[in-house]
Amino acid sequence: MWFVFALLSAVFAALTSILAKIGIDGVNSNLATAIRTVVVVVMSWGIVFATNAHKGLSEIGHRSLIFLILSGLATGASWLCYYKALQSGDASRVVPVDKMSVVITLVLAAIFLHEDFTARSFIGAALITAGTIILAL
Repeated sequence: MWFVFALLSAVFAALTSILAKIGIDGVNSNLATAIRTVVVVVMSWGIVFATNAHKGLSEIGHRSLIFLILSGLATGASWLCYYKALQSGDASRVVPVDKMSVVITLVLAAIFLHEDFTARSFIGAALITAGTIILAL
């Protein structure tokens, strides 16, 4: 089931890039990011309340809360940089560079989460990097 959601995530991310590139024309990239963020916040909290997930708020531990906040800050920084890049660059060149996050995630997961970095991981990361270089130039 995780694969279906991951695939849907990729489809929606692709739509996000195209819709953002069209929508950002003539709009300050920081303002565009703020508008996008408000939509995501409203949608997310709507789903939380619709599924009664808000009842779990009091059960979140301090460590989890700190890391969720840090993740949110990283997401915000990513979105601000992404929109700035998308405003001045072609979507077909910006998106592949943005997706280098896959390679960076593999490395960071090996370092901090002690996940296996296998020959398969290395080959995949090398291919993604090569593809990014080819598409970005």
